[in-house]
Amino acid sequence: MNLSKTTRVLPDYRGLDWVDVSLPSKPQNWIEGNKHCIRQRNKSRSETRQSIQQLVDQYRWHWPKRPIVFISDLHADADAFFVSLVASGGIKKTGAEDHQFKLTPEGKGLLFILGGDFFDKGPSNLRLLRAVKLLIGTGARVRLLAGNHDVRVLFGMRSAAVADDPNNSHFFIRMGVKAVPFLCEIRDACLSHKGALKGVPGHKACRALLYPDKRWWQQFPQQADQEMSAAQISKEMRKIEQKMGSFEQACAAASLSMREVYAATLKWQQMFLSPQGDFFWFYKRMRLAYRKGSFLFVHAGMDDHIAGMLHDCGTNGLNGLFKKQLHGSAYEFYYGSVANTIRTKYRCQDKPLSRKGAMHAHQAGIHAIVHGHKNLHRGQRISVRKSMLNFECDVTLDIGSRSREGLIGRGGGATLIHPAGYILGISSDYDRIKVFDTSAILTTQSGISGTLQT
Repeated sequence: MNLSKTTRVLPDYRGLDWVDVSLPSKPQNWIEGNKHCIRQRNKSRSETRQSIQQLVDQYRWHWPKRPIVFISDLHADADAFFVSLVASGGIKKTGAEDHQFKLTPEGKGLLFILGGDFFDKGPSNLRLLRAVKLLIGTGARVRLLAGNHDVRVLFGMRSAAVADDPNNSHFFIRMGVKAVPFLCEIRDACLSHKGALKGVPGHKACRALLYPDKRWWQQFPQQADQEMSAAQISKEMRKIEQKMGSFEQACAAASLSMREVYAATLKWQQMFLSPQGDFFWFYKRMRLAYRKGSFLFVHAGMDDHIAGMLHDCGTNGLNGLFKKQLHGSAYEFYYGSVANTIRTKYRCQDKPLSRKGAMHAHQAGIHAIVHGHKNLHRGQRISVRKSMLNFECDVTLDIGSRSREGLIGRGGGATLIHPAGYILGISSDYDRIKVFDTSAILTTQSGISGTLQT
């Protein structure tokens, strides 16, 4: 489809009958929207709009050469994944089964960036990953980013049976009760046959293999002294103690024995860590960050250290460090700046992003961060942090979160970044397609209003 810089093309939703979700069809100027469009923080709406306009005007923006679809925080919900793919215009759903879809002509030219948090909360972790593999199997260009839930599951499952490691033996129990549904899923899918627990030790032995032992409680404060304050160490140890109790209660409520827990972790290691495993591809394909033009795609955000790395080493250097730490010590990763990229919410306890850090990113040519992690109830939102535009794209997709947080029906949503110089925010929870158009913003400043064409 040929596009000019004054033409904005809205996606054509194909196969909506098979996903049973209503998606918006009419556009709205993003920066003219309400609080669900722009985070105002301590500024008025007009001041926030002016800040956005100044950032668009101040820097020379480079747009990706092909359209990008960003979908984040799927949280074990394959149905939400397919709704979101339909919302992007990238696939046509042709039936109710997961394999019944095909790339649209537009979809063949798209780059799909999946922004992390594939695990937890939703109905089926394994089904979602199989659905992602189906998309990859169509020949679609797909990139996977790491989310905090994905890394936590990796480190937790990998740390089982390393109780004598003072740095890392607490990472299994650190997953807490969130791991119980996934462990039950593995048990039901892989360990329900007769003899599945043959060779698995008894309850007490399994518990000892999964939980940090007495030495950890003595040695961890000494090991962590260089990276964490005394208050942080104390908080971490209290958290582990609390999770030990709540985890066993959750297992009992789910009729999950400690032997089944241990057997499920071994099965997970086989499926995800062995080159012959069904899901070995998942972590192998995963990256921390992806960059196209002026846009940085990550799960959560960045701090000053990461901004400096992007300035000095680029995303290749950052991803190289991520891969090294991902395959190394969980402790080294989890308490450092690299992990901040997958979990920051810019709280006081997070590693900070200052104006100096944002300037390093701008000097590297990065003028906007596209991320998930912080879930929203009315579609995507723009915020300005330390002179850096952020497109917040976690639109609460998974049915578990939606039910708990009072959202009706299934979720679906996608953020589209187009080479012609505009961004679309599509969500089943907002009645308009949010349109961010740099050319319209610039012409509005000179007194000429931009127009939308479908």
